[in-house]
Amino acid sequence: MTMSKTPFPARGAAFGALILTLAGFGAAPALAESTIERGRYLATIMDCGGCHTPGAMTGQPDMAHALGGSDIGFEIPGLGVFYPPNLTSDKETGLGQWSQAEIIAAVRTGVRPDGRELAPVMPWHSYGALTESDAKALAAFIKTLPAFSHKVPGPFGAGQTLTAPYFTVAVPK
Repeated sequence: MTMSKTPFPARGAAFGALILTLAGFGAAPALAESTIERGRYLATIMDCGGCHTPGAMTGQPDMAHALGGSDIGFEIPGLGVFYPPNLTSDKETGLGQWSQAEIIAAVRTGVRPDGRELAPVMPWHSYGALTESDAKALAAFIKTLPAFSHKVPGPFGAGQTLTAPYFTVAVPK
């Protein structure tokens, strides 16, 4: 068997190109993406829409109102029922009054600008590890969402009368 002196023999050129691409070489599109595109990508892989898009929890997401808040909540035993809020730029029912810095702080620390803690189901502990540039990209993307006027129900404290459906976790006794 003879060895070629070129790193990728002609018969393996396609394989070599694939390896270089997978290794990050030739990944120009990823490097050329805008901050907003990066934020959209992050919101997608973080599955923000899985909770914050109307209808997503019933398998029928309303993508015309993506990230516009959910009418289905999560019960956290002993705490109450929490509904994923509207993340769009609506100033009354969404994040339209929030700055990018306030969005970043909430995503990373679990605390809203008014001091209220986010529901424990929000995985801010994981999101706290976002790099500064990724956190800024996510917030920049959220600020571009078209306003959608949609006030979600609640939150409801433990024992309060509920007005909308919710998921619960039943712990076996």
